[in-house]
This record gives sequence, C-alpha cells and structure tokens, in this order.
Amino acid sequence: MAAVNMTEGNIPRHLIRYSVPLILGNLFQLTYNMVDSIIAGRFIGKEALAAEGMASPVMNIVILGISGICMGAGVLMSEFFGAGRHEELKKEMATAALFGLYFSLAVIGLGIGFTPMLLKTLQVPEELMEMTTVYLRIIFLGAPFTYFYNALASALKSVGDSKTPLRFLMFSSVLNGVLDLIFIGMLGFGIVCSAVTTVVAEAVSAGLSIWYIYHRIPLLQLRKGEFHVDRGLLKTTLRYGTVTALQQSCQPIGKLLIQGSVNGLGVDVIAAYNAVTRVDDFACLPEQSISHGITTFVAQNRGAKKPERLREGFRKGLVLEACYWLLICGFVLLMRKPIMSLFVTGESAAEIVALGGQYLGTMAFFYLFPAFTNGFQGFYRGMGMMKMTLLGTFIQTSLRVLFTWILTPRLGIYGVAFACAAGWSVMLMVEIPYYFYTVRKKSV
Repeated sequence: MAAVNMTEGNIPRHLIRYSVPLILGNLFQLTYNMVDSIIAGRFIGKEALAAEGMASPVMNIVILGISGICMGAGVLMSEFFGAGRHEELKKEMATAALFGLYFSLAVIGLGIGFTPMLLKTLQVPEELMEMTTVYLRIIFLGAPFTYFYNALASALKSVGDSKTPLRFLMFSSVLNGVLDLIFIGMLGFGIVCSAVTTVVAEAVSAGLSIWYIYHRIPLLQLRKGEFHVDRGLLKTTLRYGTVTALQQSCQPIGKLLIQGSVNGLGVDVIAAYNAVTRVDDFACLPEQSISHGITTFVAQNRGAKKPERLREGFRKGLVLEACYWLLICGFVLLMRKPIMSLFVTGESAAEIVALGGQYLGTMAFFYLFPAFTNGFQGFYRGMGMMKMTLLGTFIQTSLRVLFTWILTPRLGIYGVAFACAAGWSVMLMVEIPYYFYTVRKKSV
C-alpha cells in the first residue's frame, strides 16, 4: 500500500514528498475555480464574474468548515497510524464518515433556505441578486460530495499518501474545465451551468476516492458492521474538529465581512477584488499545504513519542515555507498584470487590471507573513492544540476586517492588502512566543 511512516527516515524528503502533491492538488483545485471565473467573466459577462466573487466567501465557509472537521479527524488518524493502532484508525474513519453525512445534509437544507437573507445582509447589488442566489444554491447541493472527498483524502494523508488525492483532484479539475469550455464557452449556457459543472467535478473526486480505497488500501476499508459511531472518538473528533472548523471558518467569515465593504465600491471594484482573491488563493494555499505536511509529520512523531524528531521536522518545515515565498513573490511581481488581463475584456478591462495590479504588487511581499503563520498552525494542529490555532486565526481575521473597513473607503481594495499584513503580523506575535513556551513547559 502507499502508506508512509514519517517516524523514520530523512525528514526534508518526507516533508517535500508529502507537501508537493498537496501543493499541486491545491493548484489544480484553484485552477478550476479560476477557470470558472475566467470563463464567467469572458463568456457571460462581468456581472457573472462579480456574482461568483460574492458567492465565493459563502462557499468557502462551507468548504473550510467541512475541511476543518476532516482535518481534526485526520490528526487523530495520523496519531493512531504513527502509534500502530490500526483498529482505532478505522473506528475514527467510520465515526467521521457517519457524522459527516448528517452534517453535510444539514448544510444543504440551511444553505438553500437562508441564501437570500445572507446575500441581502452582504449588500449584494439588486441587479446581481438573482444570479448569485441561483449559483449559490446549486453549489450547496454539492456539500456531501465535498465532505466525503475531504474525509477520504484526510484518511489517505494520515497514512502518508498525499499523491492519490492529488490524482483524483487533477482529474476532476480537468473535467470541470472541459465541461465549462464546452457548455459555456462553446454552447453559450449561463451561470447555472458553471455551478452544475463544479458539483459534478466534486462528485467525481469523491467517487474515485471511494473506489481507490476499496481496491487498494485494506487498512482503510470499512466493511458491513464497522459503520458505527464510537462515542469516545466522536467526542474527541468534535473537540478537535469543531475547534478546527471554527478556525478554518474564521477566514471566510472575515472575507464575507470584507466583501461587504468592497460591495459598496461598484461592479468594477467587485470584479477586480474577485480576481485578486483568486490570485491570493493560489499564493497562500501552497503555504497551507506545507503546513498540512508539518501537521501529519508532527502528529505521527507525537504518536511515536519522538519529540526531538518532531521539533527538527517543524524547523525544516519553516525553511520550506520561506523558500516557497521567494518563488511566489517573484512570480506575482512579474506576472500581476498579465494575470489580471485573463479575467476581463471590454471597456472596463483597463481599470480592473490597474486596480488588481496595484494590489498584487504589494501583496507579493506580504505573502511572507502567512508562510510563517501557516507553519506554526501546522505545528499546533499536529500537537492537538486546536484552541491555539483558533486563537491565532481569530486575532488575524478580526484585525484584518477592522483595518479593511477603516482603509477601503480611502484606498479601495489596495487597503485590503495592508489590512491583511497587520492581521498576520499580530498573529505571529502571539504564535512565536507560545511555541517556545510549549517547548519549555511540555518537553516537546
């Protein structure tokens, strides 16, 4: 099987081999999100680009809430695998799967019912309300597929296999792009088709993950009679997963509030902001992938009771984060205007490209901050210190929202860049001292 034991062997090699597939997977996932935006903007119009941009933070709350629960379960599964407790690993997998089924069904019901009220709260312009509502309601229908892909991907990653989820994500990403090009670019369908193709891609990735586990990974196969909830593990999963879900949801909730401040600046600014946030995602999600590698490494070595190796892996993980930042900073500085030009055509294109180019020229340098905050978050998750990850994210998000509402009336979306830097800086001021306290007090 493809399981990898990180409690032995070369540390940088483990981290790189684990993180690179996650980085590629995130890039592919973001690629099909960006393809949606590019095709919507070019073939449907700037109204569709703006509508998808306003729906995106709501979608991210659901996705990151789901991935937060799966990440909490993944920490437990990594710890069980590192300690050789395979039966408990399977019990945890069954518990997470059954809980997730009910959770995702609740997401569908609440999401569809409350979409209009939520969009009104976000001050979505009246001319975009119907389009955004239809798009978002269809996306909510894909919640079960999103959950099961993330849950099964977490199970595979917990045993060191980060390559297989990448392959399935790559396939679904390409499928999504091809379907968009055919039905929207060539046949002229509207924004409803954009949402439907996204849900179809999610369903395919979930189905492929189930097929692979039941054909290749005996350790993770759940048979009839094994599908039951272990109350003790559920309690621990919810303690880890709920805090992680809250932490994961802080960012999109913050983005919702930031989107509210941007929505009052006009359709051109909304469209520009949607484009630059796609680029932000491309820049920051690989940093989060390295962070997930740190989490799995720390959790496995924690389970194996190897504190020295655990600390060394974390330090080398931070070095990887810094090296990645150098690459992404240079790329964004050089390519910011050509990238922005992909999103728009027509009379408003020059203004939107100029707005986005100014923002990205500054953010390229600020991406250094989340490189390190993600590294520390990965360490705390692997140690099971979920409350610390929540505290750090809450501080960062709160300050980011506060400074955005102060600066955007004066600087437009350019002010969002400085608000992000302020939040990340204070987050590091909390995370770094607490790390040394943890090492000293807990003999980590």
